[in-house]
Amino acid sequence: MAKKSTETLVGVFVLLGIIALAFLALKAANLASFSAAKTYTVRARFDNIGGLKKNAAVRSAGVSVGQVTSISLDKNTYQGLVVMKLNEGVPFPVDSSAKILTAGLLGDQYVGIEPGSDDKTLVNGDLIKQTQSAVVLENLIGQLIFNKAADAGTAATAAPAPGPSLAPVQQAASAAASGSKK
Repeated sequence: MAKKSTETLVGVFVLLGIIALAFLALKAANLASFSAAKTYTVRARFDNIGGLKKNAAVRSAGVSVGQVTSISLDKNTYQGLVVMKLNEGVPFPVDSSAKILTAGLLGDQYVGIEPGSDDKTLVNGDLIKQTQSAVVLENLIGQLIFNKAADAGTAATAAPAPGPSLAPVQQAASAAASGSKK
């Protein structure tokens, strides 16, 4: 009898451990929302969304205030259309701006919202008009290389040719020419 109760307790303990691991995995992957908070939906258009993914966090001042629900291509403007759910308890002014940011140097990308100063707030279905696209690391490296090459090219054309200076030869020729005129 004692053996069966011990086996039952071990089974319950293992089952609770599996449930806890599943919960942590879903929360870490940002795949499940376990809160029943009310939300409202807003949209934003970006020229380049970089590596932003569905279910990415939406943050303001470093605090998570929502989640990206979908990403698509706007067929009229050829921009990335990002739809976000924001917590209803965090109203943002209509002149707020959205940026795609990166957590750390090579971390996950998320949407950062900077609140504006208007008295009116965003409501369900509104479009955030002021946006800043993702900074793509490859583009930055390309610009750096291009700028360095351009700087090296202008330095080479502006510098005098290497070798001995021709100034003493020119001075001697000038002196000889002026001496022969006398």
